[in-house]
Formats: sequence, C-alpha cells, structure tokens
Amino acid sequence: MSTGMPILPVEAYTSPDWFDREQALIFSRTWACAGLAEDLTEPGQYLSVQAGRNNLFVVMGEDRRLRAFHNLCRHRGTQLIRAVGQAAALRCPYHDWTYDLEGNLVGVPRRAREFPGFDPSGVRLFPASVGVWRGLLWVHPDADPPSSLEEWFGPVEPHLGPHRVEELVESESSRTEHLIRANWKIVVENYIDAYHLKHLHSATLAMYDHDRIESGWHGPHFAFREPLAAWYQAVVDRESPLPLIDHLPREGLGAWVPMLFPGIGLGESESSWSLFLVRPLAPDRTRVVTRTKVADVPGWKRALQLLRSGALWQRPRGKVAGDAKRDPLASGDFMQEDILVCERQQKSLRSPRLEHGPSARIGEAPVRRHQEIVLEWLGEAGPEPPARPDSRPEAP
Repeated sequence: MSTGMPILPVEAYTSPDWFDREQALIFSRTWACAGLAEDLTEPGQYLSVQAGRNNLFVVMGEDRRLRAFHNLCRHRGTQLIRAVGQAAALRCPYHDWTYDLEGNLVGVPRRAREFPGFDPSGVRLFPASVGVWRGLLWVHPDADPPSSLEEWFGPVEPHLGPHRVEELVESESSRTEHLIRANWKIVVENYIDAYHLKHLHSATLAMYDHDRIESGWHGPHFAFREPLAAWYQAVVDRESPLPLIDHLPREGLGAWVPMLFPGIGLGESESSWSLFLVRPLAPDRTRVVTRTKVADVPGWKRALQLLRSGALWQRPRGKVAGDAKRDPLASGDFMQEDILVCERQQKSLRSPRLEHGPSARIGEAPVRRHQEIVLEWLGEAGPEPPARPDSRPEAP
C-alpha cells in the first residue's frame, strides 16, 4: 500500500495502452517543438518531427514562408521526406508522386493513366500549423489549432528568462541525445522536482542557491528559477566556464529552468541557453535531445574564459568518489546523475514492495501537479490520495 505521493497509478508508467492514450490525447493535441528557428533559412530546406501519432514536416517555400504538412504521400500514405534535407520539390520514394514546396501535387508518373478518372489537380498534402516563438520552430497537427502559439504559451512567457534567444548562437557540438530507459513522465518529474537539487546535485549544481527557488504553474506550464549561490556570484565573471550573456541583468543572474507542456524544457542560465526535448518512445523508453546556444563572441574569447575558469571546473565534482567512467554519481555530470535515478525509478516500478514515503510540501509539489495535469488531459479524475499516518509527517 502506498502512503506517499502517487496520483498516477503504476500503469501510467508501464502500460502500452496508457502510453498510446497519451500519444493520442496529449502529444497529438499540443504544440511540438521542431527545432531552432535558424534550422530553416533557405527555400527548400525541411525537417520533420513526431507529434504524438503524427509525423509532420516543416518546409521553407520559394516565397521564404514556413509551411507545415503531415508527412504522408496522398497516394499510399508513405512518409514523403526523411528527417532533414533540402530539395526543390518533394518526391515520394515509393511511386514518385511529386509535390511543390507549397504542398501541391505537381507530378505523377506517366502511368497515372492506370488510375481511371484520376485528376491530380487540387490534390494537396494535409496541412498542419507552424510558427516561431522564442527562437524555436513549433508545429501543431491541426491546420486550425484550438490555440495559437501566443495563446498557448502566453501565461508562462512573463516567467521565463530575459534571454534574447535570437541573439545567441548554437555552440560547437551542442547537440546531445540520450536514450533513457524510463517513462517520459519520470524524466519530466525529475526535471521539475526541486527537492532533489541540493541532494542528488549537491556538487554538480553547487553554483545555484537551492534554498531560494521560485516556481509556479501557469496553465499547464511550469516556471522555475533560482539565483546564483553567494560564493559563485562573487566570482562568476572569472569562474563561469563560458562568457556571460551580456544582455542579462547583472542583479538577477541565475537559472531559469521551465518545463513547457508536454516535455519541452528550457535551461536558461547566466552563460548559456539550452533546449531540452523529451521524446516518448515507449512506456519505458524516452529520448532526450538537447541543443545549446551561447553568447555570440569570438571563439578565442570562449577559449580564454574556459582557461581562466579551468581550475574550478576540473576539480572532482561528483556526488561520490570513484571511477567517473563507470559510476554516474562520480561523473561530475548532472545529466548522468539524473539519468541514473530516472532509470532506477523505472526499475522499481516492477517491485511488489514499491511504496512512496511522505511527499515534500513544496519541493515535490510540482510533481504532484504534473500528474494531475496528465490526468486532466486524459479526461480522468484520478484516485483519492491515501491518508498519511501520523507517524509519517509531511516532509518540509
């Protein structure tokens, strides 16, 4: 019997049926992040993205307008394009049906006479929606979505970092991908769990003051920030591993780490801005893609800053001492620390002795609220939380 936090049942993290419902009722009905705005700058450039059950692609037309379509040829439904590329026209690899950059069918093989009564005029790819917000490309499976980008993100936008994303540049080798053996909700819940920061990341994120966290929900989106620790504030000009972003107000340096629903994290700090995309693959598999942008300064300035700060960042910074290559807790990498605990939580779901202890009133409140939001999108009320015995008081 559970005496702690869970609002969602174990099946929410393990069941293929539950996973399929989330794909249909959450990820197929919300705005998905397709990439950075600068990914598409020339006519004919395109990229694809999975949005729940829908594979979509965005393409820049000859008129330099962005358009989004479902990645389905109108003949047999074959995926039309690969993940990313550039072309003057979009040709299906199966039967060579060809579309222009505006989605119109412009060519079929001469064997089209094999289709009695077929008239290619007016045949178009199924449209989707596309927009740019905060330096990112966004797509929605519906041609007329229930809310615009501005409406969807409007409640949370005032609570994001003051970063001017379009003025930053993507850093060298900034893109990383991690396959995590855990449900996507475990990854999100770890991301928004303030309670673990000063415990799991006591060394790797010691530069932030985890006792002065400010956070809150704005619609389905979570906003989170914490200031620099006093010791780091005093030396940040010299010890930051990257040049500080000069348009940020000096008195408010720190970290803004919002989680936009469903599963789009933004890591906005004093010296970098990162995109953290949570991509559900299966009930117990999640891909996390990160991309990072930094201040637009010459490379020698970045190298000089890293040299100046090297003494601090080369010290052992793991939670435990040990072989950094074998033990994530000794790695000094907070991402590896998070992956470890997410995968351990997923494994624990199989235990017949699984039980949750008391839930922190403040630090774990975002996790409880996220579970409620998932239930709301699935159209379920959820079970009543079990009563906690007096001998196990709520954690602070």
